[in-house]
Amino acid sequence: MNKYNEPELFEKYMGLHRSKSGVEASDEWTVYKTFLPNFEGKRVLDLGCGPGLHSEYAAANGASKVVGVDLSSRMVEQAASNSKFPNVVQYETNSISDIDYPANSFDSVISAMAFHYLPSFDDTVKRVKNCLVDEGSFVFSMANPIYTGCSDADWYHDNDGNILHWRVDRYFDEGRVVADFLGESNIYMYHRKLSTVINTLLDHGFKIIRVAEPEPEKREITDFSYELEVQRPRFLVISAQKMKQ
Repeated sequence: MNKYNEPELFEKYMGLHRSKSGVEASDEWTVYKTFLPNFEGKRVLDLGCGPGLHSEYAAANGASKVVGVDLSSRMVEQAASNSKFPNVVQYETNSISDIDYPANSFDSVISAMAFHYLPSFDDTVKRVKNCLVDEGSFVFSMANPIYTGCSDADWYHDNDGNILHWRVDRYFDEGRVVADFLGESNIYMYHRKLSTVINTLLDHGFKIIRVAEPEPEKREITDFSYELEVQRPRFLVISAQKMKQ
């Protein structure tokens, strides 16, 4: 069962400022949006669409067709029920690991904070490549390898329980890690080195356009503590392009 189908975690996620206020409230959005292509007239695939914020953004900015995919049926239902562009955006309940769209189905593939939940980044990139047109754009964010670089991703505390720093241990050991998110334990993510992410894209014929590790912005309303977030990178954002074969 997908964790975001569990009522308690789903309600906590939908209670986040970013879920209620739109893409502008996402901590990585200021950087992420500068990586996005011109959506005018484009066919867009949104992988791990969640409540549909990025799918709706693409439609609002001129996309001719948007397909939002998420494993959580609750997320898909939420996205579909709130869609302002039902004639443009189609939401599907499916695993990113199972997508199998025909060649040249999309001009752009986007994804926000989903790929760290997938056991194989290599397989994901293959599937994206297969359905993307030549010179199509591939923009995604994911948990930073520093964030996942520990078998039990969490802060290191002193004897009095005070937070000292973020634990990074056995960074070179790629695989499943356990994280605590929104007070929920046993959230499984998959750690992979930054070099693995970059080289996988290159190995499958993508050109790296830009890479960023967004710093948190200090603002009045946020979902996370600014003082803690500046102690380590939480996001990795990459813009790539599928090269002609």
